[in-house]
Amino acid sequence: MPQQEHLLDQKKFRCSICLDPLKEPVTVPCGHNYCMNCIHRHWDGEDENQIYSCPVCRQTFAPRPVLVKNTLLAELMEELKETGLQAAPADHCYAGDEDVGCDFCTGRKLRALKSCLQCVASYCEKHLQPHYESPAFKKHKLVEPSKKLQESMCSRHEEVMKMFCRTDQQSICYLCSVDEHKGHDTVSAAAERTERQRELEGSRLNIQQGIQDGEKEVKLLQQEVEAINGSADKAVEDSEICKELIRLMEKRSSDVKQQVRSKQETEVSRVKNLQEKLEQEIRELKRRDAELLKLSHAEDHTHFLLNYPSLLPLSVSKHSSSIKVRPLRYFQDVTAAVSEVRHKLQDVLREEWTNVSLMVSDVEVLLSPPDPKTRAEFLKYSCDITLDQNTANTQLLLTEGNRKATFTSQPQSYSSHPDRFTSRPQVLSKESLTGRCYWEVEWSGMGVCAAVAYKNISRAGGWEEGVFGSNDKYWALQSNNNNYTFWFNNIKTPVSGLRSSRVGVYLDHDVGVLSFYSISETMTLLHRVQTTFTQPLHAGLRFKLFTFGATAKFCNLK
Repeated sequence: MPQQEHLLDQKKFRCSICLDPLKEPVTVPCGHNYCMNCIHRHWDGEDENQIYSCPVCRQTFAPRPVLVKNTLLAELMEELKETGLQAAPADHCYAGDEDVGCDFCTGRKLRALKSCLQCVASYCEKHLQPHYESPAFKKHKLVEPSKKLQESMCSRHEEVMKMFCRTDQQSICYLCSVDEHKGHDTVSAAAERTERQRELEGSRLNIQQGIQDGEKEVKLLQQEVEAINGSADKAVEDSEICKELIRLMEKRSSDVKQQVRSKQETEVSRVKNLQEKLEQEIRELKRRDAELLKLSHAEDHTHFLLNYPSLLPLSVSKHSSSIKVRPLRYFQDVTAAVSEVRHKLQDVLREEWTNVSLMVSDVEVLLSPPDPKTRAEFLKYSCDITLDQNTANTQLLLTEGNRKATFTSQPQSYSSHPDRFTSRPQVLSKESLTGRCYWEVEWSGMGVCAAVAYKNISRAGGWEEGVFGSNDKYWALQSNNNNYTFWFNNIKTPVSGLRSSRVGVYLDHDVGVLSFYSISETMTLLHRVQTTFTQPLHAGLRFKLFTFGATAKFCNLK
């Protein structure tokens, strides 16, 4: 194991081209190290295209970098020589199953270091030396070892296919170009590669932009999931009020029961007291009646007359006339009131609770429809844009129904207005923009900006205050000589893409999307912004200082 670690340490100080310890080490701009002679020989083979690459990471450089000896690394190599750093072990130079073998080795083949497109062969370090040392091989194209060299050979003429036929969109050799492809649009393979390389870089930029947009959308969807979960948890928590209502109703029911029982006890006690009093009176009356009956049967007249006064006068209570019996009506009003409450609650539960259920059913995450893809789809959102003369800088002449602005050297006689831009030649639209909008700006001259901005932007002051793109209230795409620049919050971002005299601007205010497109025969995305707009936006135009005669107008798309 220690031996393996020592070997790995040694590999760090070997040239990736010759596999030997570094001699006169140099560092190329990407950070990789090579022997000075090795990297120069490698780049000599790339002089034809004037694009120089790192053999390890394939990063390209133009123009050819000027290299100087890496003194620190050179001193380190001298120290390592004293510790016995030797050439790479021979076993590590033999070609394995996944390696490209040298076509000139006999017996066990060494690993190829380079493949030559002219020779259609691969070479190990030993057999590659003539390509570095002999002038006869100076123009040969050396590439990374490849097992597919035969693919670069013309099957008809057995020549290397150094040409490309744009008419037939295929690689050809020189003989093909003067034979069956005669008269076709043919270029060198290197020229076509350069063109395709540009397209490839553009495609990669679009893909990378798509990746960034996709990642942002994934984050937005994750936030949406979190918002849904949070809102649902809150709704469930709030629905616990139903349990509180049940507890309240149970308490009210208990209170009513207690009141009814208390009233029952009071009234029953009062009635029973009256009943006992009446029963006592009845007993007294019965006793008197018995005495009177006995006296009425006395035979002694004197006895009758003596006892009669003591039994009179006798009063009889008249209770029956004051007692009103109302069978089954004593608590009927309470029953009716409770029944009314029950019916009202049933109505609330039946109607309002149905609304609650409908509200739950209506909860729906409305994902925004995808951005338009074709110009026809964009035109569905086209809107008429006119310029607000009250905002126009006095050096801007507005014509064509206030749709066109021209940067003039002579001030215009506009009346004073608080909305007018005074420090820079720029102007805003009358219309405020929300929802989905699309418009196109056609310009001539250099340094014209198509922009969007909030209404409450500064109208005066210096660069930091009133210029489109100078703070977080402006978004602006500026046309340069051969490309574009995007400005936001005073940060300048270079934008790749072929310059066109017309750009399309797409705004989806609700989801915070702002996109700029180059309009020619096709639409090409130049730059896309994903943000959050807090106010309605206005379209705007700005001109670079001293570009008198430059024009810009909003195209009629209806």
